[in-house]
Amino acid sequence: MGGGPPTGHESGCGAPPPYPWGVSIPTLEQLHAIGAAQQPTYPDQAAVTKAVERLRTVPPLVFAGECDELKDKIAAVSRGEAFLLAGGDCAETFDGVTADNVRNKLRVLLQMAVVLTYAASVPVVKLGRLAGQYAKPRSSDLETRDGVTLPAYRGDAVNGFDFTPESRIPDPQRLVDVYNSSAATLNLVRAFVTGGYADLRQVHTWNNDFVRESPYAQRYELMAGEIERALTFMKAIGADPDEFHRVDFHSSHEALLLEYEHAMTRIDSRTQLPYNVSGHMVWIGERTRQLDGAHVEYFRHIRNPIGCKLGPTATPDEALALAARLNPENEPGRLTFITRFGAGKVRDGLPPLVEKVTAEGVQVAWVSDPMHGNTFEASTGYKTRRFDDVLDEIQGFFDVHRALGTVPGGMMVEMTGDDVTEIVGGGEEIDEHGLAHRYESVVDPRLNRVQSLELAFLVAEMLRARTT
Repeated sequence: MGGGPPTGHESGCGAPPPYPWGVSIPTLEQLHAIGAAQQPTYPDQAAVTKAVERLRTVPPLVFAGECDELKDKIAAVSRGEAFLLAGGDCAETFDGVTADNVRNKLRVLLQMAVVLTYAASVPVVKLGRLAGQYAKPRSSDLETRDGVTLPAYRGDAVNGFDFTPESRIPDPQRLVDVYNSSAATLNLVRAFVTGGYADLRQVHTWNNDFVRESPYAQRYELMAGEIERALTFMKAIGADPDEFHRVDFHSSHEALLLEYEHAMTRIDSRTQLPYNVSGHMVWIGERTRQLDGAHVEYFRHIRNPIGCKLGPTATPDEALALAARLNPENEPGRLTFITRFGAGKVRDGLPPLVEKVTAEGVQVAWVSDPMHGNTFEASTGYKTRRFDDVLDEIQGFFDVHRALGTVPGGMMVEMTGDDVTEIVGGGEEIDEHGLAHRYESVVDPRLNRVQSLELAFLVAEMLRARTT
């Protein structure tokens, strides 16, 4: 453990050069000394050191220039010139890294983006909650079943889901497995988005195996037909821009495990500035945003676009203090506040934050997380959410910003490309007893493919109202 990130995008170790403004990068030891919340307790520190040293030598998963491009796009989001769509699993699993799974998630995000772009006539910044989302904060370090108590499952990055003593022991080799799985995922995504799958002319193909009886699938087919006719017309007059054939797609995750994130930090050879090269955008969770905590300290040093979750306990002064610490230069596109209040609290809790942050001239993009504030346990024992609550929180988010004259910049949803039954309601009218049909999430419930598309059409109507 310890040490600084390698210089440049190549492998290597050694002491990092100081920042141009004289700030050095804190070591892992310094971060842990500050106090790092939500970290696993590893039984074998030598194995931790070995995993971290291995990660310090691996190639980057993303490049600093790509992170800068995303930062510029998020700056446009903050000005109301684009809309951010972030989506993916609550927690990825190593077993889920297959071509079918990655393609299915990408397909739904592409469909949602097309719906939002076409219906609201705004560019959509596409951000996958993938290739790194392998760790989850937990409310308790321990889990008890039938009188047996074991360490809680903290995501595949830490331990196994199976409720056995062997599976639940935190294993630092899993950090290396996170890197390998993330590399495989990003390779697949890049192949799909540059190899023709993301071509707008595939807009019908994305819908081939959809549930035909879904009214939103039928609505999508009508829209796809209109897009296809427009593309045919454009081609007839000699217009065939590159943007029709590929999309820009970026990765993101909650940067929770300091060993992994610190080991994946590099000094950019162009600028001599530090970037986390495990994802284009990384964010701080609601449970780790302590102003004097290790995560905020780490995040303030990296130059990626970053996010910070704000829930109902966040105060306007805390939001301002976080902005001052994480984005002291007030750089547009650098900081995104991701709000997660719950449908019943967003209309009362969000306005004071937005008002004070805006009044102080803070440059920030506002994005809604309509998932985490709306979780409950169903009568059948499943952890779930109501589709109507998810939609209502987004509507409340738009209502607040419309009333204040500010910009509702985007949404971050937990979704999958599969036909799971994890969230009740929506056009399919899944009830609490129907959750058992195909509940597959290892942590939090996700929108299925039909619900995701339905949400996109409904949010597109909100967006259209924003731009009129």
